[in-house]
Amino acid sequence: MKSFNKITGFAFTALLGVCLLTLGSGCKRFLDTERQGGYDADNYPYPGGSGPYDQFIFGAYNELRSFNLHSQSFITAVSIRSDDADKGSTPADGGANAISMDNFPVLPSNGFCNTLWVGNYALIQRCNSTINEVNTNTTITATDQIKQQTIAEARFMRAYAYFNLVRFFGRVPLIDKLFDNPAQQNNVPQSSVAQVYTFIENDLIFAAANLPLSWDSKFVGRATSGAANGLLAKVYLTQQKWAQAMAAANIVMASAQYDLSTPYDKIFREDGENSKESVFEVQATASAAIPTNNGVQYAQIQGVRGAGIWDLGWGWNTPSPELEAAYEPGDPRKARTIMYTSTTTTTYQTIYGENLPTGLPNPRYNNKVYTNPALRSSYGNRFGYWMNIRLLRYADVVLMYAEAANEVGGTGNITAARNALNSVRARARAGNNSILPDITTTDQATLRDAIRKERRIELAMEHDRFFDIVRWGIAQTVLNAAGKTAFTNSRDVLLPIPQTQIDLSAGVLTQNPGY
Repeated sequence: MKSFNKITGFAFTALLGVCLLTLGSGCKRFLDTERQGGYDADNYPYPGGSGPYDQFIFGAYNELRSFNLHSQSFITAVSIRSDDADKGSTPADGGANAISMDNFPVLPSNGFCNTLWVGNYALIQRCNSTINEVNTNTTITATDQIKQQTIAEARFMRAYAYFNLVRFFGRVPLIDKLFDNPAQQNNVPQSSVAQVYTFIENDLIFAAANLPLSWDSKFVGRATSGAANGLLAKVYLTQQKWAQAMAAANIVMASAQYDLSTPYDKIFREDGENSKESVFEVQATASAAIPTNNGVQYAQIQGVRGAGIWDLGWGWNTPSPELEAAYEPGDPRKARTIMYTSTTTTTYQTIYGENLPTGLPNPRYNNKVYTNPALRSSYGNRFGYWMNIRLLRYADVVLMYAEAANEVGGTGNITAARNALNSVRARARAGNNSILPDITTTDQATLRDAIRKERRIELAMEHDRFFDIVRWGIAQTVLNAAGKTAFTNSRDVLLPIPQTQIDLSAGVLTQNPGY
């Protein structure tokens, strides 16, 4: 396995602070890539475009692609911890850090926990730096609208980072400013979970009010009001604020910016990126000249682990037998989600018609990150650095609306919930009326179960299953049934506060229960 340098603790904080204070003069590895939503030589500065603060906000977008934020540790925490996925690869690959994430308990010394902490706070630091520039930089002239829009982009991404942190760790420090001495950040005490959620809500409400519905196509991937309201719906749903979640999701649905017209098979292909299904994606690019530096390792970590042309990645995050058994007969989403290794009796093919080999380390792989072989050839790279990460899809918003409306209750809301659920099933059946029949129940409890099952199937191998079973209060039941018998609700719904961070804080940070 490829090893990576890890910058943690005070050294990371100090380095990041220096980078933010010396834009353009040093730490070029943060700054010299083609940033998400970035300008190119033909459109900088883009007339009538976003504005002069892009030199700062692009640093935050660029952070979305970092290894610490959306690669190994992220995939492990959001998917491998759930009943839908296993670690995969070889039994010893990843060592104790990975194995304990899969089977529990996770120890405070776990390096993946520290990476998650560092990665999300790096994004927060970038966002705070941008806000500071807008508020204090007197050399830049901009309209109030441009200033508010830039702050809204930063607050959207900051809210996303804090939403990750509060779901991973519970009580975390709220940092909304820059410090004269970056090391002071290590000594900010934890805020309560309620305080963190209030902070997130306020950031997203501001972002939704000040972001555009859409951007010029030259700025694809930048945050929109739909992304802010969609994430806000998930924040409300997590707290069981059903009416607020329903309202936020409905704003996205009524915006006419998104729909379910993109076939499920296409959503996860390269030519399905930034479709009408996309509410927010991490943008990744590659070329033959620059095959990796503008990309993200999300697909590589989950790619088929093999030899020769089948050396496509690390083979992590493999679909579990429990997920395999959860699909209804004939559901085409199963084949688009689970890719099977060929056996001596059955030859399986990829979505591009290639025969899969026998003898791979795992019987199943995540088909949603499988890359186009033509692009692998043209880029001279097998590892899929160019694959976008779908962080928020429209179907997710529709299913959040369905869940919230059903919980609000009443005949009209239950009908609306059922209609929303069935719209997702209709797209999945792709015109084949012999499969995935409409749900017809009018019973709230029965419909609740149907919506929960649909979320599992529609969003399988993405980023929601672990958080869903935790907020539904069924994590211990389903994980124990899936063989993860060391999981216990009293401890494992949250990760431990990284011991590295407790040490750096000189005891200001305190550990979560059970650790």
